[in-house]
Amino acid sequence: MTTLDRDETHAPAALPRPVVPGRPLPLRVAVPLAVAAGLALLVAFPPYGVWPLAPVGVALLAAAAHRRRLRAGAGLGFLTGVAFFAPLLAWTNLHTGYLPWVLLSLLQAGYLALLGAATAWVSPLVDRARWAWPALTGLLWVGQEALRDRTPFGGFPWGRLAFSQDSSPLLRLAALGGAPLVTFVVALIGGLLVTAAWRGWVTAQRHAPEPTTAPGEAAPGADGPLDGPARAGGAGARRWTPVVVPAVVAVALTVGGLLVPVATAGSGDTVTVAIVQGNVPRLGLDFNAQRQAVLNNHVDATIELAGRVAAGQQRRPDLVVWPENSSDIDPLRNPTAGARISQAADTIGAPILVGAVLLGPDAGQVRNAGILWHPGTGADLDQLYTKRHPVPFAEYVPLRDVARLVSKKVDLIRNDFVPGSTPGVVRAGTTVLGDVICFEVAYDEVVRDTVTGGAQLLVVQTNNATFDVAEARQQMAMVRLRAVEHGRPALMASTVGVSGFVAPDGRVSDATGFNTREVVVRQLRLDDGRTLATRLGWWPEVALAALAAAALVGAAVLRRRQRVRPG
Repeated sequence: MTTLDRDETHAPAALPRPVVPGRPLPLRVAVPLAVAAGLALLVAFPPYGVWPLAPVGVALLAAAAHRRRLRAGAGLGFLTGVAFFAPLLAWTNLHTGYLPWVLLSLLQAGYLALLGAATAWVSPLVDRARWAWPALTGLLWVGQEALRDRTPFGGFPWGRLAFSQDSSPLLRLAALGGAPLVTFVVALIGGLLVTAAWRGWVTAQRHAPEPTTAPGEAAPGADGPLDGPARAGGAGARRWTPVVVPAVVAVALTVGGLLVPVATAGSGDTVTVAIVQGNVPRLGLDFNAQRQAVLNNHVDATIELAGRVAAGQQRRPDLVVWPENSSDIDPLRNPTAGARISQAADTIGAPILVGAVLLGPDAGQVRNAGILWHPGTGADLDQLYTKRHPVPFAEYVPLRDVARLVSKKVDLIRNDFVPGSTPGVVRAGTTVLGDVICFEVAYDEVVRDTVTGGAQLLVVQTNNATFDVAEARQQMAMVRLRAVEHGRPALMASTVGVSGFVAPDGRVSDATGFNTREVVVRQLRLDDGRTLATRLGWWPEVALAALAAAALVGAAVLRRRQRVRPG
């Protein structure tokens, strides 16, 4: 008897248990479905980008966990999580060894185990009201992501369903309710698919030859409301209505995303912005040992851009953006580094937003910052943003003594990065930037705070030198969603790629190659309006998560009533 589902009765090996409507799917079917669910979710994300597979993955997990006990549902959810997160996060083991990757993947898979258990838990609600299945599926996914995005140590939102929809019509829904609404609708469509498929399977079973019943096993018949027999007199059309209607609604919801109005360009002033992707001598963790070379790369690329401007080959930018870690030498304390940045700013004749590592404020501490550097006057300390959400075990080590028992590599992080306390609102002349650094783009509130603070252009400074092109493309998908969510032009500036500009409708322009040195310049129209998602803030997620909690409570009440009912 398997540990996944001890509650199921198995027929002798010589006569496999038949598939009987009214029961959970046999484990021989549910386990492959759970693994297939994870793989479908994986392929929906960049670099593959087959976004229609996201709701398919949701549907497969919902089918596998339906009507199971909590432990079995959790086990199947965990299988889905491992199949999904292990390859999705494979870029985390490129230069740090396999252990951080394995631990992070297992931790994230644990949240899908909770989702699988919750899916099993609400099965009585689904059986009582079949049309509630899609909504329940969507609510549980939002609730799971709300928890995963915040725990532990501030959470890790990578792999949210919404981030798989960067080229989908559903991306436009971000303008109405942000990433939580997109996730809800993707999972809702998955719920519609499983509703249609499950009823189609039941209908097919009803009209198939009677299966052979295993010795000691109940014959088909005692079915829940979900699997009740088709009514007499309706024959063919009505028999298949419960299959066709959910499938049609799923397609209509997907296509209907195109009807959500979004801006194709800003409505404010025009500004010319240059992204400098200086590249690094070698990919990997030793980019820190190459920090002078990395700084020189960005200085030299900016000076070369100034030469093209002087020759009339390129429009002079109003702003130049360098990526995160473009100066890992503190330019405020190292005169040589400061002089090189000043040389670049003076030559191009425009302010540069520099991604810098700054020492302090206390001994043994450092800050990951974006600082505005003006031609002629140098660093503007009033326009400095310190990263608010440092990455645990990458930029700081919580529980260092305990973490050291797991891996000695934690001591590669000698100084903990300290978080900033204010949103990344940086004023470059008449242009107000919303600066977020690297993984911060995945956190709803970090980006929104810059927009409510007045940002007209979203800027994501990142360093992908320790990762790969798959991670960079996954991050660009997040930038696309943020642009639509807040109706802002956006850009991502990376040390090694992918860099590029994003329009308020999510279209990417001038995307650079990976591990290359490139400079791209584009005119953008700023915007200071507010979308419905910006105005609503976190309330859509709060409402959906609260409904998910109510569904869990409702399932508990229904389960209790079923236990005490006579017979």
